[in-house]
Amino acid sequence: MSHAIRKNLPNSLTILRLVLAGAFFAALNAYRYPGTHALWADVAIVLFIAAATTDALDGYFARKWDVVSTFGRIMDPFCDKVLILGAFIYLAGPRFVVPEWVARGDFFTMATGVYPWMVVVIFARELLVTGIRGVVESMGIAFGSRWSGKAKMIVQSISIPLIIFLAVNCRPSENGWAMWTCHVLVYATLVITVWSGLPYVLGLRQILGERKEGQS
Repeated sequence: MSHAIRKNLPNSLTILRLVLAGAFFAALNAYRYPGTHALWADVAIVLFIAAATTDALDGYFARKWDVVSTFGRIMDPFCDKVLILGAFIYLAGPRFVVPEWVARGDFFTMATGVYPWMVVVIFARELLVTGIRGVVESMGIAFGSRWSGKAKMIVQSISIPLIIFLAVNCRPSENGWAMWTCHVLVYATLVITVWSGLPYVLGLRQILGERKEGQS
């Protein structure tokens, strides 16, 4: 394989992830719980899995061929956030509301088990980590992704398509096991997402502490 292909392939995969994310949103946008355009929701699952796969491949090839670029460092996390945060917004949106649960005034109203406050928590984690990385790197210190962030991405990439599959094909409003499985997946993902931000906070604290000691 030529050097030019090796140099451009990781970034091409990153851009492909953004395109696949757009197609994923478009397909999921056609769906309404419990069964309106369910086929499009299943197509969305395939598109999401394809997009998540490009995330694993672009980083792998960039490290293997030592072609990490500034473009990739910026666009890779950006595309990840568009895909993951966009997916959670859709999962907490009106397309997955269970009408009969709303009519009864039930505590649970979402077939996915995802609610807006959860999306706020996930957004807050991403904003915090992005802010920390920006501050540290402005000091001239490399502050790449931590292993906890990668674990978070893996968990999210597994739980999102599973939740969509259960909501669309197993109808949580009719099957209790599907409802509780969705909730377990959602809360486990939420806990891991919050936990994954701690190493970044501790890393910033350590760096600031070392700089303070160096100045004293």
